[in-house]
Amino acid sequence: MNIEQLREYCIRKKAVEETFPFDNDTLVFKLAGKAFALTSLAKPVSVNLKCDPEKAIELRHEYHAVLPGWRMNKKHWNTVMFNEDMNDKEIIEWVEHSYNLVLEGLSKNERSILGI
Repeated sequence: MNIEQLREYCIRKKAVEETFPFDNDTLVFKLAGKAFALTSLAKPVSVNLKCDPEKAIELRHEYHAVLPGWRMNKKHWNTVMFNEDMNDKEIIEWVEHSYNLVLEGLSKNERSILGI
């Protein structure tokens, strides 16, 4: 996986916005103002993804590519390294999982406004 593939997948998701809330390097993908994926433009070697806490621990034990979320809440975020022992299809599945966690946290009204 590379940053272009990640970006293309994320921006195709419904109601996603690309932002740079921290600096000019950290690309953050958001749904309704809530982050679900973060990556560096300068060193695009990984992506931070929101994750169910129990599943986050399982993934860290199963894959060398999955680490506690760098500079994030370690309980709810994982850092997934590109091109290691987790293939692109699996990374896309976890991007989807992260997006869905944010989506599930939205109210019916927020979903309606976004057309989701």
